[in-house]
Amino acid sequence: MAGALLESLLDRDALADALRSPQPAWLAEVRRAAADSLAREGLPEPRTEAWKYTSLRALEQRRPVVGDAVASSRAIDAASFDLPEIKGPRLVFVNGVLRGDLSRAVHQDGLSVATLAAVDAARIPEPLHLVFIGTADDREIAWHVRALIEIGAGASLRLIEHHVEAGMSAAPQFGNVVAQYALGAGARLDLVQIQNAADDATLIRRSEFALADDAVLSTHALEIGAQLSRHDFDVDLGGKGARFASRGVFALRARQHADTHLDVRHDARDTVSDVIWRGVADQRARGVFHGAITVAAGADGSDANLSNKNLLLSPHAEIDTQPVLEIYADEVKAAHGATVGQLDERALFYLRSRGIPPETARHLLIAAFCGAALGDMPFPGLREHLDALLASRLPRIGDI
Repeated sequence: MAGALLESLLDRDALADALRSPQPAWLAEVRRAAADSLAREGLPEPRTEAWKYTSLRALEQRRPVVGDAVASSRAIDAASFDLPEIKGPRLVFVNGVLRGDLSRAVHQDGLSVATLAAVDAARIPEPLHLVFIGTADDREIAWHVRALIEIGAGASLRLIEHHVEAGMSAAPQFGNVVAQYALGAGARLDLVQIQNAADDATLIRRSEFALADDAVLSTHALEIGAQLSRHDFDVDLGGKGARFASRGVFALRARQHADTHLDVRHDARDTVSDVIWRGVADQRARGVFHGAITVAAGADGSDANLSNKNLLLSPHAEIDTQPVLEIYADEVKAAHGATVGQLDERALFYLRSRGIPPETARHLLIAAFCGAALGDMPFPGLREHLDALLASRLPRIGDI
């Protein structure tokens, strides 16, 4: 029997409205196929291997309203998503609806920005800031966004994907975001992903990347928001010499649940992947990290590395980590490792022996542990901002 969430998402009138909205024919077909698949297969269950650590039983009993008829007029404070040093073009989506009054475009050479329903080109050299806001009044709202980003041969782009709450919501919200990236030969993408959604939000995301010859993808991620979050991160190193570097941190507290599912495939010769993620869980939070690297047959000369280290700050917290490495090629360098533990007592003793109070010492060690994954982030001002966000999610010194 279908749950309330499926009934809402598959509402016949809502689907018909979505398919009638202005959009390319291929996109309507993708949406129709996705709806058919959801109706046929339903939500993932515990026996689904990729979801066995993330139960959706509570979520499937909720009945959100699909779409937000007043999204274009909701009062939003722009200060809630301003970022230091980021003054270039910005696209803001409120409950999945593009808000031109909150967005900002600069017409210069470099990059074209368009919605999927219409083309309104802007050419810009500055970092592109994509903002996704979820908010609700008396009823939960389900909203959906699909983004397509194409970087031509030899081109480069700096992009910030920013999920944020804007004021207090009277009800939770359910967000679903799919982003697909294509990097041409010799292209470069520097991507910063900041997930600081509302504490009662559910946010499901999928990021897909396809890299051509000699393309370079660099990502930095901070996952600290939402009650339930799932991020599938899929990278296809399909071009010879393609390179991928990922740095990320999740910091969870209370009863937050965050599931990061990273899948990297080396499908061509001389490709490189380097993944470093850190996780922290406090109180009754639960974090899940699945990091899989596959080196396909013929992808000789590949170099793959994955490291995932995690800290448990409470006896009631839990972190599940799954490093997976599959190699079907020769002449390959590969390494992976994962740990879950507590603070290093020797490091704590060293700081205390230097006169640092124990609470301050623990706080410093936790911050340094997380900061190791974000140290090479571009934009110093943005790095300081993320450090402050991260510090706000870590245990206060008086709580340790």
